[in-house]
Amino acid sequence: MNNSLLSKMKINPLFWLVLGIGIITGYFREVIMVFTIVFIHEMGHVVAAKWFNWRIEKIELLPFGGVAEMNESANRPFREELIVIVSGPLQHLWMIGASFLLVQTPIWSVAEHQLFVWHNVMILGFNLLPIWPLDGGRILHLACTYRLPYKRGQKLTLLLSIIGIAIVGMVSYQLFPFHLNLWVVLLFLCVSNYLEWKQRHYVFIRFLLDRLYLDKPHSKRYSIRVQPNMKIRQVLELFRRGCQHTITINQTHCISEKMLLEAYFHQKAMDRKLEEVFSS
Repeated sequence: MNNSLLSKMKINPLFWLVLGIGIITGYFREVIMVFTIVFIHEMGHVVAAKWFNWRIEKIELLPFGGVAEMNESANRPFREELIVIVSGPLQHLWMIGASFLLVQTPIWSVAEHQLFVWHNVMILGFNLLPIWPLDGGRILHLACTYRLPYKRGQKLTLLLSIIGIAIVGMVSYQLFPFHLNLWVVLLFLCVSNYLEWKQRHYVFIRFLLDRLYLDKPHSKRYSIRVQPNMKIRQVLELFRRGCQHTITINQTHCISEKMLLEAYFHQKAMDRKLEEVFSS
């Protein structure tokens, strides 16, 4: 790994907390094992992101996985984003396979093998829960924004994620009421979703702003039919990712996506009606 990536590697305070708990309770070896699994998981995301020339802001290791923060909007191709997301969970498959091979040798005991496989399965299963910012939550976000306009898909993702946290919390209360690590992780997920909900408008604005300066327009075309009394802001909320939009006003007058975005950002006409800005 090069120095630039190492400088972006951060270990979340929650990980140090879990490490401390592991030392106090005599599970230090397990914590080191989990750290290794999480590190390899996150490197899967990073390698895939670097392959597509994504800009990596920060790589943060957490007790249940990691978060690779990319300086990218939601305007990357679906295929790229899906590959980057699943590249983390896929690492668990070869790690489990390697453990099955090593257990045949003197350097890896049956107990170590069972523990290693157990942690891999648990981390993989937890990460695939449809909760933001877990990998499952990111796949959910990808699915919602694929089927719906970006802003609606973004909001639906967070609502489903919050419901998911509530369900996991209720199940955890019934089955693991005194599992401190689990409650620490759930607290982190609650805070993450709260912050993401507060910032959802700014995320949407960045989505729009990046579209204004896209180097290569999307090849897929999508037509939006609107009435002239609609506000520019309302029309932009119908924008979808992965599409180049054409806006048809009153079935007669067509404007491009770029014209609408320029009116929104440069003319500050976000709350003006289409008929006031684009005369036929």
